[in-house]
This record gives sequence, C-alpha cells and structure tokens, in this order.
Amino acid sequence: MQRITITLEDELLAELDAFMERSSASNRSEALRDLMRRGLAREAPDEADCVAVVSYTLDLSRRDLVRRVPLRRHERHDRAIASLSVPVDHEEALEVTVMRGPVAEVESFAHGLFLERGVRHGRLALIPVTTEIEEHDHGEGAHSHSHLKVRDSF
Repeated sequence: MQRITITLEDELLAELDAFMERSSASNRSEALRDLMRRGLAREAPDEADCVAVVSYTLDLSRRDLVRRVPLRRHERHDRAIASLSVPVDHEEALEVTVMRGPVAEVESFAHGLFLERGVRHGRLALIPVTTEIEEHDHGEGAHSHSHLKVRDSF
C-alpha cells in the first residue's frame, strides 16, 4: 500500500467526514478507498453502445471555460446529441449533455470534462442501447433505417 497526500476544500473534507461517519469507516483513508472503488467500478464493457446523460455545474467566471466546454462537445459532434445550459445564478450554470456511442468514448469525454477547473458536481448516467435496423412503411413504401433500442443491462 502506498501513502499519498491530497488537498481538499474545507466543504469537501466536511462531506468526507460525514460520509465516514455514515459508512462506519474507521478513518478517512478507508472512506476514500471505498468511494474510489465505487467511483472506479463499472458494469459496462468499453465497446458496449450507450446513450448517456452528462450533467455538471459550470463556473462561468472561470477564464476561458465557457469557450472550452462547447469546443469539447463540438470535437465530439458525432457523439453529442444535445446540450442544455440552465443559469443557476450570476456565476454558475447547470449543463446537461446527451451523448451516444461506445461506453469508453462517452466516459472519456465525461471524465475529461469533470477534471476541468470550474466544473463541479459532474455525474454520468449510462443507458444501455443496441442499434436495430428495421423496415417500415410510412405510406410511401417500405424503407429501412436504424433505431436505438433501450436494453435492460449492458
């Protein structure tokens, strides 16, 4: 086992201490290991298809952040389906991006975004899907196209 040093804001440390008490962890290291294991554990294989909801808060006063985040989405224009920005106050916005594609690519985008200074409260929700080619007749003759179908699990 290795020893590391980390720096936390007072509020985040208070949350860690509260979690420690709720979880019956005997010390902060044990609580952090538990949180890290849960945060790093994943049920979905890298290549599995998904639709994902990426939500986070954005500090609008952070230099250049409001330019970089949309550029990140634009770099993944083939994966980003939609995005929404909701002002929370004069300095913060709640943003939601809906993405689709392989789990590894969606996670890479989300976790890279969450590491940006000024991005907080990041969450990623993965929804397993499969692509099916179906034939339909919409009154103009039969044609085939793809549909995403939600699955029960990955």
